[in-house]
Amino acid sequence: MKLIIVESPTKAKIISKFLGKNYKVLSSFGHLRDLPKSELGIDTEKNFAPKYIIPVKARKAANELKKAAKEADLIILATDEDREGEAIAWHILQIFETAKPKAHQRIVFHEITEKAIKESLENPREIDINLVNAQQARRILDRLVGYELSPFLWKKVVKGLSAGRVQSVAVRLIVDREREIKAFKPEEYWSVEAELKKRDNPNQFIAHLIKTGDKKIPKMGIKNKEEADAILKNLDGAEYKIAAVERKELKKHPMPPYKTSVLQQDAARKLGFSAKQTMRIAQQLYENGHITYHRTDSFNIAAEALASAREFIKNKLGAKYLPDAPKFYKTNKKGAQEAHEAIRPTHPKYEPSEIKQYLNPTQYKLYNLIWQRFIASQMNPAILDSVSVDILAEKTKGVPHTFRANGSTIKFDGFLRICPMKFKENVLPPLTKDELLKLIKLIPSQHFTLPPARYNDASLIKILEEYDIGRPSTYAPTISTIQDRGYVKKDEQKRFIPAEIGFIVIDLLKENFSQIVDVEFTAKVENDLDKIAEGKQEWQTVIKEFYEPFHKNLLKKYDEVEKKILDKPTEKKCPECGSPIVIKLGRFGEFYACSAFPKCKHAAPIIVPTGVKCPECGKGDIIERKTRRGKTFYSCSQYPKCKFALWDKPTGEKCPECGALMVEKGKAIKCSNKECK
Repeated sequence: MKLIIVESPTKAKIISKFLGKNYKVLSSFGHLRDLPKSELGIDTEKNFAPKYIIPVKARKAANELKKAAKEADLIILATDEDREGEAIAWHILQIFETAKPKAHQRIVFHEITEKAIKESLENPREIDINLVNAQQARRILDRLVGYELSPFLWKKVVKGLSAGRVQSVAVRLIVDREREIKAFKPEEYWSVEAELKKRDNPNQFIAHLIKTGDKKIPKMGIKNKEEADAILKNLDGAEYKIAAVERKELKKHPMPPYKTSVLQQDAARKLGFSAKQTMRIAQQLYENGHITYHRTDSFNIAAEALASAREFIKNKLGAKYLPDAPKFYKTNKKGAQEAHEAIRPTHPKYEPSEIKQYLNPTQYKLYNLIWQRFIASQMNPAILDSVSVDILAEKTKGVPHTFRANGSTIKFDGFLRICPMKFKENVLPPLTKDELLKLIKLIPSQHFTLPPARYNDASLIKILEEYDIGRPSTYAPTISTIQDRGYVKKDEQKRFIPAEIGFIVIDLLKENFSQIVDVEFTAKVENDLDKIAEGKQEWQTVIKEFYEPFHKNLLKKYDEVEKKILDKPTEKKCPECGSPIVIKLGRFGEFYACSAFPKCKHAAPIIVPTGVKCPECGKGDIIERKTRRGKTFYSCSQYPKCKFALWDKPTGEKCPECGALMVEKGKAIKCSNKECK
């Protein structure tokens, strides 16, 4: 009997269908070994030797695998082909030391199909210890930072805080952006447009002022109203004549198939998915055999998939949509894992509608996004007819002014046939040089420069990737962790806002542990991990270079840094001991606490009233509360007697259709009753 071990029970179930009775497929349910939670688990005096244990939750799976391994003639490790998957395979082997397996193999595949599984079984390899060491180094570095720096934050700021190597940099980016927004001072600027028409055609069009005399309008526009008024005065009575007409064809090329970071960004922008949600759904699609492996930074595509996509395009859409040769894309990212494939459907010839019955709604949305992007990547470009018209406005006396109108229409839709993109056609009437136009009106507009936008899931992943911070497998857990730890939260537009504790912690780290939140240093560590994976660097050396100066500085800062006094006095008295009540700052915001702590442990939430009566019991008021993770919700003040609760803030108004409370949902006001339309 041959024993195949994968991480996921779903994966095990699917693979079992492809193989005969000689194979037994079991799941490890993820990692079987890890560092202990109760201690550092790393011997910093003995070359950073880790102490691995089998956690309680993994013991049942470990025992089942040990038993199966004793009965197996061959153990086949089929975990994911990335650093974490390689490490899981290596850890599984370590627990089999007592089971003494006769032989073992390592197989990898990018998609869960019968053909891919059988091909991988015919081409086994050894465990890549360099990938294992790169994953070990990441885990050990993160443990050293977390377990040594977090107690410092407890002592100097608030108990329960934690620090992370990559997460702290992500929080810093959000904090720095918020400070840019607060410091931003808007600047006024103006634009002037002309609404024009042909003298024999009723269709009107807009042209933008681009030049006064020989002087171009600056990028920031016209400085102020006075300058705009002077331009309008100069244009009074001017004749509008076409000075130049330029027509050309433009090609709009398709984008490459998805890699992890871009899939997360597009799913956030187009579907409203968080990075964590996207990766969870992609995992389900992968394990059920619908897409290739979803943690990748490569644009490679298997020859068979290219052929399948090209066959679909030719047969379904027609030869005019099919390029003469397959399209290949290459990543510019240093250290990209080129052995991997891009994210694509395992069977490109099947349209999403053909497998919709096997998917839930969110799976279908993500699969459709992946399928469209992949098929489009192998199609001909769209061709646009573009026209640019310069219009001279002048009079006998005065400075001439130049306006420009741009138009574009789709001549050939190309890849847009499969993968629609935001594109608004702007059709200009037929215009010729020296033709006179009629002015309908001049439109002066006041504008103000805008501050930089807050990060959302998509833009934060983009900036992390640009700075070379993290890797495909780390973006989603990083974003999830900084929210779970209460350092940031999301506004109504799902953009990140730092919590007060986020500002405090980042300021302390910047002042005392600058490397921990330094973008360039964090990127260097990521590059060092890549070198370990390539076999170009020893993992202990990388950790030593980081840890020794970090630990020395940490010991020094325990003496130098004063504890932050964050308590705010109130006029309230403690109901238990009579001492003054203060407002304390915790991981998830402010709360009331007795100033005699730890002798008196009285604490209470800060009640934020909404002014709305509870519609369920009629006695209590709806108040703002926080979950344990810091998420805001609204519930009855009579809890636990009354358990009425809402996630959205009630307005006090009642729905004219069903009588339920109306709530604020983003910028809209909606009924809180989900069944009410």
